[in-house]
Amino acid sequence: MHLQRRLICCAIASAMATGAAPAFADQTNELKPVQILGDRQDTFSISGSAYVLSNEDLEEKENTDVHRILRDVPGVYFQEEEGYGLRPNIGIRGSGRDRSSKVSLMEDGVLIAPAPYAAPAAYYFPSAGRFYGVEVLKGPDTLRYGPFTVGGAINFLSTPIPARASGMVNVEGGEDGSQRAHAYYGATEGQFGFMLEAHQQRTLGFKDIDRSNRDSGFDKRDYVAKLRWQAPETAAIQQALELKLEHSSEVSDETYLGLTDRDFERDANRRYGMSDIDQMDNDRDAVSLRHTLVFAENTRLNSVVYRNEFNRNWYKLASIDGQGIGGYVSDANTNGGVKQAVLRGSADASDLVFKNNNREYISEGIQTELSHQFQVGSVQNDLIVGARYHQDEVDRYQPTDTFDQTNGSLVYQTSTLPTGGDNRLENADAMSAWIIDHAYVGDFIVTGSLRYENVESKSKRWGDPARNTVSSRTENRNEELMAGLGATWLLNDNWSLLAGVHQGFAPAGASSQKGTEAEKSVNYETGFRYWQENFSADVIAFYSDYENTIQNCSIANPCPNGNDSGTQSFGESEVRGLEVGLNSVAWEGDNGLRVPVRLAYTYTDGEITRDADDLSVLDGDVLPYLPEHLASLTFGLEKAAAWSALMSVSHTDGMCIDNSCDRTGQSTTFKRTSDYVIADVVATYHVNSDMEVYAKVDNVFDDQEIVSRDPAGARPNKPRTGYVGMKVRF
Repeated sequence: MHLQRRLICCAIASAMATGAAPAFADQTNELKPVQILGDRQDTFSISGSAYVLSNEDLEEKENTDVHRILRDVPGVYFQEEEGYGLRPNIGIRGSGRDRSSKVSLMEDGVLIAPAPYAAPAAYYFPSAGRFYGVEVLKGPDTLRYGPFTVGGAINFLSTPIPARASGMVNVEGGEDGSQRAHAYYGATEGQFGFMLEAHQQRTLGFKDIDRSNRDSGFDKRDYVAKLRWQAPETAAIQQALELKLEHSSEVSDETYLGLTDRDFERDANRRYGMSDIDQMDNDRDAVSLRHTLVFAENTRLNSVVYRNEFNRNWYKLASIDGQGIGGYVSDANTNGGVKQAVLRGSADASDLVFKNNNREYISEGIQTELSHQFQVGSVQNDLIVGARYHQDEVDRYQPTDTFDQTNGSLVYQTSTLPTGGDNRLENADAMSAWIIDHAYVGDFIVTGSLRYENVESKSKRWGDPARNTVSSRTENRNEELMAGLGATWLLNDNWSLLAGVHQGFAPAGASSQKGTEAEKSVNYETGFRYWQENFSADVIAFYSDYENTIQNCSIANPCPNGNDSGTQSFGESEVRGLEVGLNSVAWEGDNGLRVPVRLAYTYTDGEITRDADDLSVLDGDVLPYLPEHLASLTFGLEKAAAWSALMSVSHTDGMCIDNSCDRTGQSTTFKRTSDYVIADVVATYHVNSDMEVYAKVDNVFDDQEIVSRDPAGARPNKPRTGYVGMKVRF
């Protein structure tokens, strides 16, 4: 069948990660966008759950919050924190959402977490407003993109170098002093190409700080430069090089301190005055050099060398009178009284400790991948063999300042230099290797996957600020060989069935005690896909059986045993669910009008199935921040190249915030988030082929609920906020 043959060819190209954007020349040695999936049509024949958001999908909504972007993808969960998605909490199929620490996050195929192995919490995240595309992959093919294979991988695409001189400028303004500017320009001339890009975004924020004239917003800036060289077509060795340079910075007046429920009900956008001086300040520099070497028409070697440096200092309130702010807010919720008054600033308090959460990260490595197509009899094979050597580290030197609260004002008392957990170095060395084979046997595509991970981690703490005396050392090793098998049956031009099983792995963090095992799981999925020009559907059931569930402990997300560093292992768990994704043109008129509809729905049920050794987690406990139902519906009316009007409505079930939420006899009053529904609208008018204007309103019905209780108190989603913008291409 013609369509089947075309889809198989697409799948082969996609598996080689050489999918090309239309603006690129068709040269065999050219470095093309580093896609892990390809176009949405290509996912029809992938032997696992896969979803693609194209550049057109992103541009039609102009979202700058990655949580809002990922609502369109089934099987992906998120926990909002500050309303803007600065430090996203993303999970896949129950893998956990703690700072996205169990998802393989990549940009152009390179891991972007500050220290993916030693400290995988994603305190850095690129500005979502500059994304060119988003790819989400689950299933057996995930073994190609570790280290975290329990859930899946997400690859964010940056703006590619165009084949001809061209550029874009997008300016946007909105409520709360919001401003955004995004611009790029690039060209290809002969053997050389380049692209320069800038994305700047700022806002005064939507929260009001008690007794303060400071804002609660942020200023974030991203700069990207790319330079490419490719050998002439007449060269004996066909190859290409691309250098990518990145710099980003952020200053955000954000805090870990939330609200008590009493105060949330009165004013969800309030912030306590004692958080007035809290501020995150960070910057990141990254460089990567990518090389493509073409041995033959069906064989190529893709390699990349990368180094990322990330420095951050989140100066924020950590404790009050010797008690962590999470426990302090919890006590104020339960009892009110003096602690509630202290939070409001109407009662004095002593010993308010503000910590310089100062950390310096380095992440570097080299990865290479050989792709080779060959045929054995009538069976076409696409073989991928790859390896990566990676090193990362996080250096914490975190002094503290002590204040008193007197008559509602902060009065400085003293400073303390760091020792112990606030003065430590963590690092990890990791060696990975993988083999993936896609075999095309008639109407079947069979995928076999193997991945090997060897992770050695160490940490060292000093007993004195000058780092002359080591107070403790830890080291750990996780080694695992994982396998996966998947199959897709192309029934006809429109229908395909899929099934797959693979072993999942998530290494323990660098402060883990010796013998702490990695998280391990066996993941199953099965379902079907339907594809035609104006309608596509994915319906996939999944089941994950976790042999060992771990949590990387942090101040933002303490472990059930109370630790805020290291890793806790707490037994076995199971996660099961259903993902549904629909894309359709519900109606199309002769005059070019059309009604697009997109639906993403996820049902999930997860629970602990075995007691932890220390009994901090029990059989039957729920998994935190895992909604049972998650849905997003986008619909509207549009006329191609003229105008469009879209509405997106998303629903998120209330979630338990810890494992003990549903235990018999437990009160859930302060242990659950709220159900909430958010509606966003956006309208775009094309002035001409090169210019468009748009207006959008986030949370059009201004519904604010408790979307999170971590860290340290109730937190709202962003209120109704309007924006207008203009985009010009040239």
